[in-house]
Amino acid sequence: MPTAIVTGPPVPGSSLADDLASLGFEVRAAADVGETEALLAAVPGDRRVALVDARFMGHLHALRLGLTDPRFPVSAIEGAVSVKPEARKALIRAVARASSAAVDAVDAPAPGDATAVADRALADRLAAALESDGEQVHRPELGSLVAATPADPQSRHATREALAAVDEESVRLRSAVKARDGFVTTFLISPYSKYVARWCARRGLTPNQVTTASLLTALVAAACAATGTRGGFVAAGVLLIASFVLDCADGQLARYSLQYSTLGAWLDATFDRAKEYAYYAGLALGAARGGDDVWALALGAMILQTCRHVVDFSFNEANHDAQANTSPTAALSDRLDNLGWTVWLRRMIVLPIGERWLMIAVLTALTTPRVTFVVLLIGCAVAACYTTAGRLLRSVTRKARRTDRAAAALADLTDSGPLAQAVARVTRRLVPSGSAPFVAAAGALLVVILAAVWGASWITVAGAAGYALLAGAAVARPLMGALDWLVPPFFRAAEYGVVALLAAESGVNGALPAAFGLVAAVAYHHYDTVYRIRGNAGAPPHWLVRAVLGHEGRTLVVAVLAALLTAAQFPVALTALAVAVAALVLLESIRYWVSAHRAGAPAVHDEGEPA
Repeated sequence: MPTAIVTGPPVPGSSLADDLASLGFEVRAAADVGETEALLAAVPGDRRVALVDARFMGHLHALRLGLTDPRFPVSAIEGAVSVKPEARKALIRAVARASSAAVDAVDAPAPGDATAVADRALADRLAAALESDGEQVHRPELGSLVAATPADPQSRHATREALAAVDEESVRLRSAVKARDGFVTTFLISPYSKYVARWCARRGLTPNQVTTASLLTALVAAACAATGTRGGFVAAGVLLIASFVLDCADGQLARYSLQYSTLGAWLDATFDRAKEYAYYAGLALGAARGGDDVWALALGAMILQTCRHVVDFSFNEANHDAQANTSPTAALSDRLDNLGWTVWLRRMIVLPIGERWLMIAVLTALTTPRVTFVVLLIGCAVAACYTTAGRLLRSVTRKARRTDRAAAALADLTDSGPLAQAVARVTRRLVPSGSAPFVAAAGALLVVILAAVWGASWITVAGAAGYALLAGAAVARPLMGALDWLVPPFFRAAEYGVVALLAAESGVNGALPAAFGLVAAVAYHHYDTVYRIRGNAGAPPHWLVRAVLGHEGRTLVVAVLAALLTAAQFPVALTALAVAVAALVLLESIRYWVSAHRAGAPAVHDEGEPA
């Protein structure tokens, strides 16, 4: 249980102790800084500690924001400061200095010293001292919420009136909604999903439980779509929207109750992908029941959507902490943001998850799976062209110096296996600087074109071997060029494209569903890499990357299997490869995230793709 130390003389009629207890704190009182120092030393080292001035008056949610947010080691509002165990030593040092200063002030008082110290809350002085010591103190944006330490009855009366003038619950609900979101979510979902979040909070449900409920709802929707009946398609569309409402509610619940966690961020991001791609599979199965084979369209939609995400991830990581990160294109974008209608138009054209799922749900209910996939592919292609063009313009006009961290993140996103790494070591001094994206594009085009023209043949195998060589050369130098963020998307498009082309070329039942399973397993591995990087955990372990062969190794293996095996045997081999990859990456991923959660990894709340 966290501990709150209320500092200073008690204030008659104050509800501060009850408010702190309602937030889960064990409340203790200290009359002065000396007693505060003694009480702080007695608190177990694995507990969060908050110091709150006895004069504090404010909304309960202001206290919650300032004292309980698990994402920040140190946080503060007026009259209160809170530290997690990792910042305890810094707080102890600050309190010790404050205690010594208080003793010195008593021994040799200077004019005005006593009044100045009394007027400024101990918690505020400690927060300033922590900042001076180099600690990053999070100060939440309170908006219209009140947090004050009035020093006299008149000020307390004015603060009491300010408290009464604010609808705290309304502010709390508004703050639970993501500040920047898509049009559909902002105007069609969040106006009522936030009440779902509050309902869940009042019944003690956690964001992870709501996330799981969203996944289960989407899986039921996929099962309904798989029936192939009109009633099943209608039910699938309704349930997909219900799943999205819960998907919004889990994040809103996390913000409403400050229940952030590393495990929760991973579950939310991972389940979003699992829900959407499971729904694609359900639609394909339903279409097959009606005599229409749309597995190629389902696989194409998954590949296009995953490559879109990889473009976003790579670009953002490349520019995450770049220095002098400005460009005329970015300046134009900022100016357009001042025109209200352009903001919503630009958010809608990229087809974020809210718009995308609403479109899929409506088309599922009213049309056929084939129409749904065709419209989805067209919409995603337009969105991909728009976003990629904008990122290319920003990259070529931006005067930025990319950091070693960005280069390491891009290298991790490439998913280079043993073959590419061996080639990279040999060619490090031979590859010219700035050539990485062009070498990667050449390799991707080589293997994809040969797979499309020659299909299952040894010529394609030779192309896959050439792709492995070029992939290694592309990552021989640190990826710090203006366009080097394109290297991971080129690799994803090459690997996924070869799998899809060879499966389609085989022309046997089960080949495309097997390819869908393999691409889904590999895509999970790539998404998991992104989420680890975002959580500052680095890439998956090297043994896992080697075990699943890297992108170039898997591409070569698939090409060899297609050339060696008969058309009937190829789907079986793809399925076996999919199961092996899925087993390895899922087991390692689950092991890592659960162990990180149990070890107390820093809580995060990754907003991810705009809803």
